[in-house]
Amino acid sequence: MSTVVERIAEIVKGVGVTSAYGEPTELNGIHIVPVALTVHGFGGGEGRGNGGAGRESDQQVSGEGEGSGGGGFAASIPLGAYVRDIRGLRFEANPIALLVVATPFVAACGAAFAQLAWARKRRK
Repeated sequence: MSTVVERIAEIVKGVGVTSAYGEPTELNGIHIVPVALTVHGFGGGEGRGNGGAGRESDQQVSGEGEGSGGGGFAASIPLGAYVRDIRGLRFEANPIALLVVATPFVAACGAAFAQLAWARKRRK
C-alpha cells in the first residue's frame, strides 16, 4: 500500500512547464502560445499506532492507531501569450492579469511611502 505522499507525487508528476505554457494554436496564420503563472502546493501525512509516550507527560499511552491525510492547491493566472505573425515574435500581456498583479504591489508601495513620509515629518 502506497503512502499518501507517494500518491500525491504520482498525481503531480506531470505538472511543470506544461501547466505554464498552453498548447500552440494557429488562427488565420497567426501562431499563439498562451502563458500562465502557475502555483502548486501539496502536503501529506501518515501515522501508525500501538501506543507510546504522551507529548505532554511521561505517561505511557496505550491503544491502537492509524492515520493519513493530505491536501493541496493549485492556481493559474493567465499572463498573456506569445504571438508570431508577419511582424515577428512578441509577447502580448493580458491587461486584466497585469491589474491583478499590479494592484497589491502599488498598494504596498503607497503604504510604504506613507510610512516614510510620516516618519520624516515626525523627525522634524
